[in-house]
Amino acid sequence: MSKFSAALDNYFHITEKGSNIKTEIIAGLTTFMTMAYILIVNPNLLGEVAPASGVYIATAIGAIVGTLIMALYAKLPFAQAPGMGLNAYFAFTVAGTAIGGSTFGYAGALVIILISGLIFLLLTLIGVREKIVDCVPDSVKLAIPAGIGLFIAFVGLQNAGIIIPSESTGVTLAPLNILKINFSTLWPYFATFITFAIIAIMSKLKIKGSILWGMLAGTGIFYIVALIACGIHVAAGNAWTDAATWYGLPNLKDVWTSYNPVACFKSWGTDSVGVLFYKSGDMFKNFNFSSFMLIVSVILAFGMVDMFDTIGTLIGTAQKADMLDENGKLPEMKKALFADATATVVGAVCGTSTVTTFVESSAGVAEGGRTGLTSLIVAICFFVAMFLSPIAFLIPTCATAAALVYVGVLMIGSVTKIDFSDVTVAVPAFLTIAMMPLTYNISYGIALGMITHCILTPFSKDPAKRKPNLITIIIAILFVCNFIFVSH
Repeated sequence: MSKFSAALDNYFHITEKGSNIKTEIIAGLTTFMTMAYILIVNPNLLGEVAPASGVYIATAIGAIVGTLIMALYAKLPFAQAPGMGLNAYFAFTVAGTAIGGSTFGYAGALVIILISGLIFLLLTLIGVREKIVDCVPDSVKLAIPAGIGLFIAFVGLQNAGIIIPSESTGVTLAPLNILKINFSTLWPYFATFITFAIIAIMSKLKIKGSILWGMLAGTGIFYIVALIACGIHVAAGNAWTDAATWYGLPNLKDVWTSYNPVACFKSWGTDSVGVLFYKSGDMFKNFNFSSFMLIVSVILAFGMVDMFDTIGTLIGTAQKADMLDENGKLPEMKKALFADATATVVGAVCGTSTVTTFVESSAGVAEGGRTGLTSLIVAICFFVAMFLSPIAFLIPTCATAAALVYVGVLMIGSVTKIDFSDVTVAVPAFLTIAMMPLTYNISYGIALGMITHCILTPFSKDPAKRKPNLITIIIAILFVCNFIFVSH
């Protein structure tokens, strides 16, 4: 063993934990492959409120910082990046929410992320964060990822144009009749279904990085078919530029001009990094009690989702890898939560939504990753990816939409652990799940789940569970105040 290898082994305790350097490297590459889609999907979502080119860099930096701390401080094989669901909530709900005489906007929403991150950090340092999670009912905990899964899938189907607005029913399925609709309109829809099917099949075959590889395969199919169709139209006498526009083909020159690494870093420096410090003033205009309650409720929503997502991922993944102690706890949990909180603060300053531990880390753990070397490899991969931005922005919407829908499939699995035979459990869980996509708001789902839990708990069939936890009651009261004084 070389001196360098020996140093790595000594620092990360690789041999001690039953692993080796080669296994750790493969595990790190596997984890990156399974979560690299966030570099495409996050700018796509946050691009609704900020330049996607700048968000791309912010996404990479948030992932690098969180994963490096996880690697070098916690020394655990878990990777971090801006969380799915939280980024959709950030872009589609918080940034557009009215407050005072204006809206939160991109900068204001980043202020909320910064505040929540600082709170996370404080609660982690004093050891309260884990205790708060213990006070939230299991029915709501299990329902949150499922509700977010439906919400993400809904956003993906909307982005693909498959779900469209309807005056009579609110939303409906887009027309798919190939005999009546032009193929140029239908092809992106079909490409979304094809990409989703590829991801699902690859996952069933246990191919590592199925989401990423599925997106790339779907992208290739999309371009091949679109180019053939464009060629047919050009042969029929149509201009290439018109045909390319019909089929959604990007202008390579424009992509390079707007999304080359230099342009992305320039956009990041101008529109993303530090923007919360000098463009968030509007959210404090006409600041009043309603504004305060709104900010509290949004921070609470971000905080609760992030806490449950991170702790659930850490415990669940570590349990599969036999990394828990005799008490069922992760020995370095506090350090892992510190990495999560610090990355959220840095991510807010850099211009992205809440950074959290990715459940895709389980792919690397399944490959044998047991130490921080696994996450160090992931961080290095994200660093390299910062300079490959033009490639990422050539990924069509149909591919990112399919990934969103499939992530929804992965997240909804928690419903199998909910006891729907018990009304005191079923009602809070159902409202938590259903209200997230139906109201387009994650916090409303959590709020109604918490409130109904407090109402129904005294009627539980288990006498030991008939008294709601005090902290649970306080959280529910805060949500009630939000509905009374803030909601519109």
